Amino acid sequence: MSISTKSLLRKFLIWKYKHISERQFVYILSILVGFLAGIGTVVLKNLTHYIRMLFELRAFRNHHQALYFIFPIIGLLLVYIIKQTWLKKHIGHGISSTLYAISKLNGIIPKYNIYASLITAPLTAGFGGSVGLQGPAVSVGSALGSNAARFFHMNQKTRMLLIGCAAAGAMASMFKAPIAAIIFAVEIFSLDIAFTSLIPLLLASVSAVVTSYFFLGTDNLLRFELTDKFQIYDIGFYVILAIITGLASVYFSKVFFAITNFFKQFKSRAKRLLIGGLAIGTILYIIPALYGEGYGIMNNLLKGDHVAAIGKTPFNFDLSNIWIVIGLLLGISVFKAIAMTTTFGAGGVGGVFIPTLVMGSALGNAFAKIINNIGLDFSVSESNFTLIGMTGLMAGVLHAPLTAIFLIAEITGGYELFVPLMIVSAISFSITKYYISNSIYTLKLAERGELMTHDKDKNILMVLNIDKIIETNFIILKPEMTLREILNNAVAKSSRNHFPVVDNNNNFLGVIRLDDIRHMMFDTELYDKVDASSLMHGSADIIIYEKNSMNEIMDKFKTSGVWNLPVVKNGKYHGYISKSKLLTAYRRQLINFT
Repeated sequence: MSISTKSLLRKFLIWKYKHISERQFVYILSILVGFLAGIGTVVLKNLTHYIRMLFELRAFRNHHQALYFIFPIIGLLLVYIIKQTWLKKHIGHGISSTLYAISKLNGIIPKYNIYASLITAPLTAGFGGSVGLQGPAVSVGSALGSNAARFFHMNQKTRMLLIGCAAAGAMASMFKAPIAAIIFAVEIFSLDIAFTSLIPLLLASVSAVVTSYFFLGTDNLLRFELTDKFQIYDIGFYVILAIITGLASVYFSKVFFAITNFFKQFKSRAKRLLIGGLAIGTILYIIPALYGEGYGIMNNLLKGDHVAAIGKTPFNFDLSNIWIVIGLLLGISVFKAIAMTTTFGAGGVGGVFIPTLVMGSALGNAFAKIINNIGLDFSVSESNFTLIGMTGLMAGVLHAPLTAIFLIAEITGGYELFVPLMIVSAISFSITKYYISNSIYTLKLAERGELMTHDKDKNILMVLNIDKIIETNFIILKPEMTLREILNNAVAKSSRNHFPVVDNNNNFLGVIRLDDIRHMMFDTELYDKVDASSLMHGSADIIIYEKNSMNEIMDKFKTSGVWNLPVVKNGKYHGYISKSKLLTAYRRQLINFT
């Protein structure tokens, strides 16, 4: 930032302090962040669209089948080159990276996240990578929100709120669903739904959706209006579909983690690109419907055109045979998760959100076709079951049942389906939650104790910085030191009543407390007869710096009943944490949160 810019900003902040309240300024920033998130999403969608138009050029029109294999590899190669030669930084999954920034980085997101996904995600999806754009849109928006807050010197709480506003804005702009966008921000990012946070979310969501309407018009990604009403007699089938989508969500998540772990064993990005690129190229050559994000599948299934949804395959299946169609739709359901995760494994950048909708639409439509073709005396609405299938997968895979309900209802005008939407979301989410405790976005963060939840106590402990509460001004004793040396070199020079004992390699051996030697302090005959090794004893517990979260540290204090615990870092003694200092830091952070 130049000197003139800094001077202007300083003058503006002084003027703001005199004329605009903090709350009013947060409202203004939420509108700005919503607008920026909307612009970021519009750019993402347009770049992807223009890259995808290459596929329709006259020179390529007669070679589509071969291009299904070649184009995704070209896109992944371009992303690889950009990462290696220009960015030289890791680009994480958008929503997971944002959640990590909220929980462990005080809401500070690096500036490069603004343009990293903006460039690499369209290349991945535009050239056919089987991923979505919602995650990158959230990543771009969140980075804009975080850096806008930092630019105007907003505090940590406001910074996190603006990240939530940006996430809501990205969702609202992508789907033109402002209500679902607010629920998404609250449900995924665990924001407090208080009046002070609700108004900024509303403003950001509306600002983003208006921006999207201005640049993209009134077209929705899912172009469908509900015509078939909910029938009470279909409830049994909706319950069966809910169970199927719940199990499918477990499958989706298990496949994601399995393939992700498979690619992690290859340290070289080039190897990942080679293996993943060939794999995704082969999958898309065999199942062309998996090419790109997959909106064509969803829209065509909702219109009842399963031939267009499946597209041309190299095997020339007879699509007039409904059972072959059902088999192909189930194949799309099975391989969408594989294609998506393989794209990630090969180095592609994208999101999980849209692939869950694609898988759910194919599964729901296939289920409805089975019911309608097994000889029963009645039929069900295939479009309704397509929508409900999308809801079930979203609720299960993303662990976001409310977002699933309101998104599908809002973008399709399907409010008359609220009953089956609620039934399927609840059952699918419950089944997935039973087998997989956290979503794709949050599982790794939860395992490391870095996940924000609606439990405020845990959130406060999570954002505490352990380095700021570790005390290192304890006088260290050696095991061979005599009582005389302990009294002269430690007790007389310290205001502490704890003295850690370590060996020459700084390995923690034990502790001597002032109470342990108080009765000997005036017995001079013991001064040279007793040494630290005979006086020390083990600590009630030990804090492992690399392993224990702040929540676990608090539990250690509760179970041990002591007021000080030693910290070991890289196997060596590092310092002490006192319960009083931990509670003081907790109270200060609580004030920031509330």
